[in-house]
Amino acid sequence: MDKIIASLIFFGTLLACDPPPPDIKEKIKKYGITDPIQDSLAKILLEKDSLLFDCGFNQSDTALLRTLTSKDFEFYHDQGGITESQADFIQSIASIGELDYHATRELDTMSLKVYFLKKDGEIYGAIQEGRHNFYAQKGKEPKYQTSTAQFTHLWILEEGDWKLKRVLSYDHHSIR
Repeated sequence: MDKIIASLIFFGTLLACDPPPPDIKEKIKKYGITDPIQDSLAKILLEKDSLLFDCGFNQSDTALLRTLTSKDFEFYHDQGGITESQADFIQSIASIGELDYHATRELDTMSLKVYFLKKDGEIYGAIQEGRHNFYAQKGKEPKYQTSTAQFTHLWILEEGDWKLKRVLSYDHHSIR
């Protein structure tokens, strides 16, 4: 029953969030991913990234974050330190809603790279790295970029579903 509920939340959220960028097919070809299985997995991970940030971070959807992250989740930030648990990470995202501005993140899709991890020829995980930009918007004022950073995500297949297990967020640079 929990899997059915999680699936409904996942697919309902897909409808509520922006779809992955249309240039993903070109991006996947650019990095030499020609295997149909790896191509589909790269698309799945881009969709997961989109859900993680467009819904989880940008809209503070903590229920969705719980379904996307591993129970054994860890987050390493070059300015904010270590977040050692899924619960602490979800709480930190919930607190973003208390800011006096609306914070959002946008992926630089052309910076995204995916490397699959295999054991005995079977894919069990992936490393996803890239650059993302962060923005703030106060009320109806135009949004403005606040910073840019690099990220590395370790996605692991857990019980047939991709879960974000480790995050490295680094090389942050303020824009203002």
